Amino acid sequence: MSTHVSRPSYAAVLRVPQARRTFTAALTARLSYGTVSLALLLSVGRATGSWAVSGTVLSLFGATTVLLMPVRAALIDSHGPRRALLPMSALYGALLTVLAALTWRPGAPAAAIGLTAALAGGCAPPLGPTMRALWSELVADRDVLQRAYSLDGVAEELLYVSGPALIGGLMAVAPPAAGILLSAALNAAGTCAFVASPAMTGPRPTSRRQRTAPVPGLLSPVAVALGVGLALSSADLLVMAFATERGYDTALVPWVLGALSAGSALGGLACGAVRWRTTARTRLCGFAAALGLVLATAGLAPGLWTLAGVMALTGAFIAPALTTAYLLADETAAADSRTRAGAWVNAGVNAGSSAGALAAGLLIGRLPLEVCFALAGGVAVAPAVVVACRRRGVRARRGRSRCSPRA
Repeated sequence: MSTHVSRPSYAAVLRVPQARRTFTAALTARLSYGTVSLALLLSVGRATGSWAVSGTVLSLFGATTVLLMPVRAALIDSHGPRRALLPMSALYGALLTVLAALTWRPGAPAAAIGLTAALAGGCAPPLGPTMRALWSELVADRDVLQRAYSLDGVAEELLYVSGPALIGGLMAVAPPAAGILLSAALNAAGTCAFVASPAMTGPRPTSRRQRTAPVPGLLSPVAVALGVGLALSSADLLVMAFATERGYDTALVPWVLGALSAGSALGGLACGAVRWRTTARTRLCGFAAALGLVLATAGLAPGLWTLAGVMALTGAFIAPALTTAYLLADETAAADSRTRAGAWVNAGVNAGSSAGALAAGLLIGRLPLEVCFALAGGVAVAPAVVVACRRRGVRARRGRSRCSPRA
């Protein structure tokens, strides 16, 4: 059901038949992931009186969400979105409702909350990978697909900015646990609308071996996405440490991180509007390396507002790097494993984010901030360099093979 579009632009993406309706439904459901983390953190903290318990519960929720995402994506590739997404969303919503009930009032048992949160994360529907796989079904033109992925990435960035703001407004009139209920409702309503779209396709016939076989060609995009996730989660803590060390009001930190998000949104839109002549793999390495190099210099900023400018420039490479990683995964994956391929990239970013925050927390205070920023940038540059060198090595071996005498 692919559609060719004569003018590859963002407007052309939304003019693709059924694209606007389907994308809006997917974004509604995905907004749940922008609201649930803060709602869970605050409601568990209020119910247990312990931020340590709250952080542990949030980590359990995040761990099962990330680690089991490729498994859930494989179910979608095997059985189709309509048959797989609805049960996942129903279980996810039911478990979030149980979490809301457990945390509505103080005195909830921490073990029950942790177990429920872990189960809920394990059922979270992989809506982002599913929507990105569906873009490949909706459009055949690679330029339009690049713009679709860029639009998707920028929209997702905005969801994670607006979600906490939505929870903040809700808390003015309701307890934090109401935010968990809101997250469940958004996911259920959006998922139902998403799978009801006429653009939704059914499963492709695959053998059992194909369903469980690894998706080839994913090492490069997943490795680079992992490095980007490591760098960005480190940057959040490093900006806070920079403000504290230099005596700035920590209330200014969200503005600096907002510059990072704004730069990412603008960079993503600009990347999608360019007709690139280089391959996706080359662009991926270039974007990730540029992100890391700029971030590595952030510790040398003389003041917080200069740091904000550096972070905005760093952000300009975030969405392009991640969008290109998803695009490369889509190019290398077979039609019956696209959702799984996107899920592995997504898992790489999220796993990097979790590990990066932990590593930064251990290094801050033990090393100078300039060194910490340099290390954060280095973890984004290193996978890009390895992928680029590996690609050159493959080309060199192919060249020697072509020049050698045949038997």
